[in-house]
Amino acid sequence: MNDMEEIPKKVPRLGLRHLQAGLLFYGLAANTVLQLNVSVAVVAMTNETTSNNSDPPHYNWSEEKKSYILSSYYWGCALAQFPAGYLCKRFGSKAVLFWGTLGSSLLSALTTYGVYAAGWKAYCAICLLQGLCQVTWPCIHQHLANWCPTAERTRLGAFAYTGFDCGNVLAMYGAGMIASSSLGWPGISYSAAGLGLIWCGLWLLLGANKASDARFIGEAEKAYIVGDIQRSERKEPKKMEIPWKGIFTSVPVYALLCARCADSWGLTTMQTELPTYLSGVLKLDMKSNAVFSALPFLLMWVMCYVYLIIADVLLRKKWMSLTTLRKTYTSIALWAPASIMLTLVFVGEGQKTLVLVLVTLSVGVSSAATIGSELNTIDLSPNHAGILAGLMSSFTNLMALLTPLVVGVLVTDPSQRSQWQVVFSLAAGVLFAGNVIFLIWGTAVTQAWNESKESRRELEPEEKPFHRAKLEIGTDNTDGNVVGLKLNCTSP
Repeated sequence: MNDMEEIPKKVPRLGLRHLQAGLLFYGLAANTVLQLNVSVAVVAMTNETTSNNSDPPHYNWSEEKKSYILSSYYWGCALAQFPAGYLCKRFGSKAVLFWGTLGSSLLSALTTYGVYAAGWKAYCAICLLQGLCQVTWPCIHQHLANWCPTAERTRLGAFAYTGFDCGNVLAMYGAGMIASSSLGWPGISYSAAGLGLIWCGLWLLLGANKASDARFIGEAEKAYIVGDIQRSERKEPKKMEIPWKGIFTSVPVYALLCARCADSWGLTTMQTELPTYLSGVLKLDMKSNAVFSALPFLLMWVMCYVYLIIADVLLRKKWMSLTTLRKTYTSIALWAPASIMLTLVFVGEGQKTLVLVLVTLSVGVSSAATIGSELNTIDLSPNHAGILAGLMSSFTNLMALLTPLVVGVLVTDPSQRSQWQVVFSLAAGVLFAGNVIFLIWGTAVTQAWNESKESRRELEPEEKPFHRAKLEIGTDNTDGNVVGLKLNCTSP
């Protein structure tokens, strides 16, 4: 597919659709920081050497209590995702994403006071409530489906999703640096809150559910986006029923679910446990921990754009079908980290440089999932992308909340390398199995249940050319020696 050839000449190459993708990028980055800074904060709150400021207290929490804190966010998030997909369809992505981010930001601002008042239990409660406010993924899927023309879907969608990688870098590096500064660990939650509140103001001013609702869009760009989406959907009724039966009996949906859950398990292992692993096994101080915890996600962010450029060329040159592209990238995102994690099992803790390189690569290459599986919900059903994203997120967050709990059981002493070997082996097995299923049953073909019942109905007789046509063969009436053909057609 040649993106540039698909865009009419009068349509601006850089327009409001790109601004919407940029806002989604920032919003996803802010929400990722609100989500992930807890993994660094927990290390800082339980290590008295992490701050130059003696005022913030430090706590002697067990590994079990830490696992409860790290998983609490995902309990709330798992409960919120499926309703979030419905709310997105009902009220639009702008309102749902705004209120969710606002709530999470305000809760982040209250984190310090809650921990001072009630310790780790209050931290768990705040994280759980923040998880309930996490509606980002369903809203982003629906917003992209409403704003991205087919020719630019991969490019704009992948750019928006790289906000997640940017947020990972900010959460790991920024939180570590703040914890090491005079602000101490309380500064982590305040900074995250400020980042989210600034985004809320920009989103309220510039965001719009659809191109037809936007205040600052040009007519040419509006006609291009609306026309393309209407052609893609063929016919969109005012109120489209959600095809629950079609969704829950769709093999490609279950294949995608397996791939997303596997990716979630592997990535969450690194997101939530990497600072603890680097501190416990490699004995890194807080500043070094921040750098080397952020480095894998920085590579992940950079690789997103590398993967995007390659994917753009492959599609433009028609060297790969969209289904082949999705499966190839998903294989890179799941099997490459699985192989690296298995290698980590056999690398000794004395080989610190090699361990850091392998950890960085295992996370960095996994960003292929953005193009491989994350955008697949829009492929399967543009009309119900938000619902599918909510369904996927519910299950992937179940994986994300189970990961810290499982690690909390397997790792009782963070300094014991043998315990981490089990963690990495388990993650590798999950990643391998998830991709096998996606390779067999996954697809990028839009499913029949994406359309309304009216759109799927068989054409009426008057819509079928020559439906009542009848071909008659007989002899000419004059001498009987000539064969005659007669076409009787009442609906030409």
